Amino acid sequence: METMNKQEGYIEVPGGRVWYTRVGTGEQTPLIVLHGGPGNTHAPLKSTLHVLGDERPVIFYDQLGSGNSDRPTDASLWKTERFVEELACIRQALGLAQAHILGHSWGTMLAAAYLLDTKPAGVSSVIFSSPCLSAQRWKEDADRLIARLPKEVQQTIAQHEEQGTTDSEEYQDAMKEYYARYVCRLEPLPEVLAESRPKANKDVYMTMWGPSEFCPTGNLKTFDYTPKLHQLDIPALFVCGRHDEATPESTRYYQSLVPGAEFHVLENSSHMGYLEETAEYVQTVREFLRKADKR
Repeated sequence: METMNKQEGYIEVPGGRVWYTRVGTGEQTPLIVLHGGPGNTHAPLKSTLHVLGDERPVIFYDQLGSGNSDRPTDASLWKTERFVEELACIRQALGLAQAHILGHSWGTMLAAAYLLDTKPAGVSSVIFSSPCLSAQRWKEDADRLIARLPKEVQQTIAQHEEQGTTDSEEYQDAMKEYYARYVCRLEPLPEVLAESRPKANKDVYMTMWGPSEFCPTGNLKTFDYTPKLHQLDIPALFVCGRHDEATPESTRYYQSLVPGAEFHVLENSSHMGYLEETAEYVQTVREFLRKADKR
């Protein structure tokens, strides 16, 4: 399917086919958006960032295993290196010789690994949105955030993680308390989250991350790119919410490691600032991209 300002289709990548959509006809350098998760979909970010299409093409895609992409069951596919390779395939297939990259949450891990491990040419800038660039630091922050929850919620979380019963209803309810404070503070939750949830892939999330946002047990639990961040030599923006599980303190720390990087806090947001303070989020991203284009 192709129209003047929107194209979508499938791209062959290691392990299967991923679905992409390209929105907008603007003349400026394209933006590639890396969704969070792992195992989530492009839809929530697209609901906000599609508006940037007036200035530049914006490319959204569902990473292998989730959304509209193929859903292979081979768990060996769920590792950072393969997702890095997948991103390289997408750039090549769509002829994106020059591009900006925006990653959100797990997407920032993917962006960092792609940029720092493969040193690709033609990346004009990078945006780390609610970043996780050290899993250990994320876990330490999460432990501090959990300590602010009601005592009984803390006890429920500790008990079920200790007993390995994280799929119990009590643990899921305790998770919701955490998510309502530090992941998305909107009440009710935006429809796009409810609509995209059935298209997510829990197996990918469990294999790579773990049973909840605050319990990294998967293959990302040793992820730490802080020793390499100083090597980034392109314009970089770090953005997070004041109440974000990707805490302002950690986000500021990552920013301090990247020469010349910018930093922005959304004062009334948690982890999904792009849904919680859409106008400010879009404006912040738009201005940063414009500046990077002028360089």
